[in-house]
Amino acid sequence: MLSKVLGGFLSKGVCNNGGNKVRPCLFVLTNNFQSGQPHSAPRSFFGVEDYLDDDNSRPYTYQKEKKSKNPQKHISFKQRTVAFMEPFTLDVFISKRFVQASITHRVTSKQVAVAGTNSKDIKAVLKSRCDVPACLAVGRILAERAREADVYTASYTPRDRDKFEGKIRAVVQSIIDNGIDIRIYLD
Repeated sequence: MLSKVLGGFLSKGVCNNGGNKVRPCLFVLTNNFQSGQPHSAPRSFFGVEDYLDDDNSRPYTYQKEKKSKNPQKHISFKQRTVAFMEPFTLDVFISKRFVQASITHRVTSKQVAVAGTNSKDIKAVLKSRCDVPACLAVGRILAERAREADVYTASYTPRDRDKFEGKIRAVVQSIIDNGIDIRIYLD
């Protein structure tokens, strides 16, 4: 019977039900399991009927804004304003092979000034790329580049694994000595 229905539909563009021509096929034949008789059901276009809103106005879409997991959580005034009151942050990274420091704008996430011992102008002058004189040179150059970009204050919070001593302290102290005010937040 299925080949009869499909053959009639494909050849004439209309559903053929036992030799009688019917209007164009807008319905799909399905079986009604309770009575065992064929049943005509309206055809769903990609299942849109299943995904309509309650008022049937538009297809269901997810909300784009993020909802807080805890809507009762209080956000302090300092947490809301710190990104605007202290917009620049200092980031210092020291590995076994090089030293790198940068000043980043907190709101736009753009780097304002960058200095590192891997750059060509510093690499040629230094004896070693990871000792304390290299850290002092990176701090001096970063302070010069920050002043060129009209940045005179920044905040620094060390990473969890870093201690504020040794090479990191040398970079930050060099930046402070060369005219950039750094606020250091130790936990």
